[in-house]
Amino acid sequence: MTDATPPAGGLTLAINRGSSSVKFALFADAAAPALARGTLDDKTTPGFEASDAVGNLLVHRELAHGVPASEVFAALLGWIGDFLGERRLAAVGHRIVHGGHDFFEPAVLTAARMEALEALTPLAPLHQPRCLAPVRVIAELAPDLVQVGCFDTAFHRSIDATVRRYALPRRFEEKEGIRKYGFHGLSYEHIADRLETMRRDTGSPTVVAHLGSGASLCAMKDGRSHDTSMGFSVLDGLPMATRCGAIDPGAILYLQRHMGLSAAEVEDILYHEAGLLGVSGITGNMRDLLASSDPHAAESVDLFTFHVAREVAVMANTLGGIERLVFTGGIGEHQAPIRAAICARLAWLGVVIDPEVNDRGGPCISAGGSRVGVLVIPADEERVIARHVQSVLRG
Repeated sequence: MTDATPPAGGLTLAINRGSSSVKFALFADAAAPALARGTLDDKTTPGFEASDAVGNLLVHRELAHGVPASEVFAALLGWIGDFLGERRLAAVGHRIVHGGHDFFEPAVLTAARMEALEALTPLAPLHQPRCLAPVRVIAELAPDLVQVGCFDTAFHRSIDATVRRYALPRRFEEKEGIRKYGFHGLSYEHIADRLETMRRDTGSPTVVAHLGSGASLCAMKDGRSHDTSMGFSVLDGLPMATRCGAIDPGAILYLQRHMGLSAAEVEDILYHEAGLLGVSGITGNMRDLLASSDPHAAESVDLFTFHVAREVAVMANTLGGIERLVFTGGIGEHQAPIRAAICARLAWLGVVIDPEVNDRGGPCISAGGSRVGVLVIPADEERVIARHVQSVLRG
């Protein structure tokens, strides 16, 4: 892993390791369309595929089952080298879930910084290692290639102390860092940028719903975060595909004290067996739940839309009102019935959508008489990563 000053020029590879996928994109200029976008699987069915800016397939490569992650990334870097020809890759940017207290600006991932980020693993025990693993792999494959970390928690550093603090003894915040951090910051930063580009009033109190396998809300005004539904960990807030969302701490104590479950067993339940999967008993995939005739599937969908609508109201309270609601993320962008159900629950706030426009996907789906503008804006965390990396390269 190089500690050298990153060179100027060249292209940027953005790697976005999310809850259920690894996305990547290749940029010459973060302000222009990506040269290639794709997904990578280094676990279940090893391989990757990528398409160009208009959706034409560029590559689809499958590797032998069980090959290590290093072979998948080696194949990806090899393909990128062939694709670029005489051009070169200058740097790789990574979405890092947790930046803790110290990492709030994009940073070249030196050995010392990687050690500091690995020390944050107790704050995000499942996600932090996943985000850091590709950094290690690429460092072994291309040790002279500059790698830059972009932090999901950074966007929420603007949250006021009153909103950030838990009602615990102060020593736990001051010495152990137990407080609200918030996540999905790169996605929210992209929405703030898009609203400005679309010439929407960024001073309007806006609630952004990033709804996917992982889901959260952000209260945004003037392009800054004022509140968010996730807190100390990615378990908090909304029920998600397999994560519980907000839950009474007493229930956790009950599972351990009265049912005799270990901390590791409880952790596995909260991260992998709860959420939409836990309630439905079928799946955590929203598309499959909407297609199912099982009443438990319908119940899990209702639970999800109820909690999203409730959290929108919480975010609106922080902002002192709401003038705009934005949907993003896999569910937020592609599941019109979910948007419709959430907005129906928010009718008391003056949210009214046009059903036909909602079915088409927007971008503006609010009806003429709606007191709240409702938008659908595709997520693009990879572009934000690339922009940060290119800023670092320019020094």
